[in-house]
Formats: sequence, C-alpha cells, structure tokens
Amino acid sequence: MSTKMINIGFGNIVAANRIIAVISPESAPIKRIISEARDKGFLIDATYGRRTRAVIVTDSSHVILSAIQPETVANRFNSEMEEGVSRNE
Repeated sequence: MSTKMINIGFGNIVAANRIIAVISPESAPIKRIISEARDKGFLIDATYGRRTRAVIVTDSSHVILSAIQPETVANRFNSEMEEGVSRNE
C-alpha cells in the first residue's frame, strides 16, 4: 500500500491519508486552534512568509499552515484519491 502525497505549495507535501480537515483560517475558533498548536509545538508553517489561506489538520494533531486556497488543496486531494481508485481498478 503506497502513501498518497498532496502538494500544499512551495514544494511542501503532506500524506493524504493523515489529513482530517482543510479549512479557512479566518474564524476565531480556527485562530484559537492555530494558537494552541503553536503553544504545544504542533504547528507547521509552510507559508514561506506569505498569508495563510488554508489550515490543514492531521490525525496526529499537527496543524499545517499553507499559502494556497483550501479549495486548491481539496482539488489536489480529490485528484490524488481518484488516481488511486483508477489505478486499483
């Protein structure tokens, strides 16, 4: 069984099977999640100094910040999953 990887921008990749949610960072609860992850050492900033546009939450409680839109991450996630299905058929 191979691990599918998702490009989250600037050459950074995340294991697709570990992603729980891809969300927008604007709401107060999400900002709180980011702050708590930073305090606990579970925050990974993959924005390269750019504005955070997507917050990726993993099953290991890591929170990853990305500079690409959540829809773009979701589309990449869906295309990877579809490729996996077509390869297994």
